[in-house]
Parts: sequence; structure tokens; C-alpha cells
Amino acid sequence: MEPLSEPTLHVEDREGGIRVLTVSHPARRNALNDALLAQLDAALEPAPHVRALLVRGAGGTFCSGYDLTRLGPPGEDGLLPDDPLVACLLKLEGHPVPSVALVQGAAVGAGFDLAASCDFRIGTPDAVFLMPPARLGIVYSPEGLARATRLVGFSRAKQLFLTARKLDAREALAWGLLDECLEDAEARALALCATLAAHAPLAVSGMKESFGRLARAPLEDADRARLRELRAAAFGSEDAKEGRAAFLEKRPPRFTGR
Repeated sequence: MEPLSEPTLHVEDREGGIRVLTVSHPARRNALNDALLAQLDAALEPAPHVRALLVRGAGGTFCSGYDLTRLGPPGEDGLLPDDPLVACLLKLEGHPVPSVALVQGAAVGAGFDLAASCDFRIGTPDAVFLMPPARLGIVYSPEGLARATRLVGFSRAKQLFLTARKLDAREALAWGLLDECLEDAEARALALCATLAAHAPLAVSGMKESFGRLARAPLEDADRARLRELRAAAFGSEDAKEGRAAFLEKRPPRFTGR
């Protein structure tokens, strides 16, 4: 599939109840922005004929993260700049039908989280996972931290987020970020979608919801308020501004702790 010139989510409903969602944003290596998130949110509305989701990126890159030119301090209304991302990925994670991420190339930041929000991840040998919020002066969402922790455990999740360690496909497979890694990952991902779509929808959705509830330890309201306070402070900090600038200018950041 040739990548489209404008940021677009291509939605294709295939035979057997498989919906293929392809993120295409060539200028930003498939980085997500609010327009793409709105399209993804719409494509995730439950439909009776959809029984499995395949999430992928166009042009050999899964997703390079969230478009940093769209980030900034919290709004006057208290909204954080990544609130739409958090809400959309929660919708994907909690979707009644199972989802498979086809990870080719980079899965960075929000792209890492997009893959982690799917039920399964099938990657190619060139897949790379990276979580850079510490380099950007950002406190990542508790929802995203929890997703990564459920996949790799607390110690390894801390390595990923606090050191911005990059994992190649081999390491990602060993750590549990990838379920499978093979050259013909697309065929395997579609075959897995076909298997998932062929089973009883109520049984699959019921067990998926059950797994989701078993995996989540609910935070108290005071915990959520404190985490949101920490994130708002980070988004509005000079370090976050410097982190974005350094990333876009391809230079080391100069953090001051302010």
C-alpha cells in the first residue's frame, strides 16, 4: 500500500470480519496527532460485522510516537495535551473484539503504547521499541505505564521508561513485548486475526473483558489526582519545552529541573 500524502487512517473491512487499521503520516513517520486519533476513535466504534482488529503503520514504520509539534503545557481548562491519546488507547484496549498489532520498524512513545494497547503483537525482525518521555521532560500516563508493566514487569518497565532503553525485535520478544517475531509477520498477523474472528464473539469478548478486569488494580481517587498533578507540572515545565526542542532539532537536551 502506498502511503498517503496527508495524515490518514485507512480503514479496510476484509472478509471474515477483520478490520485493518493503517496509520499513514509519511511526513512524521506515522506519528499520531489529534486528527489521526479522531479517525482512530471513530474506527473503533463497535460494529456487528467486525470481529478482529489489525493495527499497522504504512511504509514500513509502525508509529514514531505523538507529533511533538502538537504538545505543550496543560490548557487553562486543566486538560493535558495527551488526554485524547489516553482516551483513544483505553478505547482500543477495552474494545470488545480482540486486536493484533503488526509491528514493522519503529514503535516509539505513543507508537509503543499503541502496540501495547492491542491484545497481541506480531513483529518483523526490524521492529524497535523505545519509550522516550524521560528525554522529553514528560511524566507518561499511568495507563501507559500500567500497560507496559503488565507486559514486561515492574523492573523492566522502569528500565524502558526511566532510561529510554531501546529494544530490538529479539529483545522485545524475550521481554514479552512481542508475542512472535518473523519475516512474514503480516501473513501471521492476518492468520491470527482470522482465528480470533472465527470463534464465538460473545465468548471472546466476555473473556477479553474478564482478563482486562483481572489485570487492573484500581487507583484511589487521591492517587489519580496526584498523578495528574505530577503530569501537568511536567507538561508545563521548562524541561518539557527543552526536551521537545532538542528532539526536533536532533541535539542533546539541556535540562535544568525547572
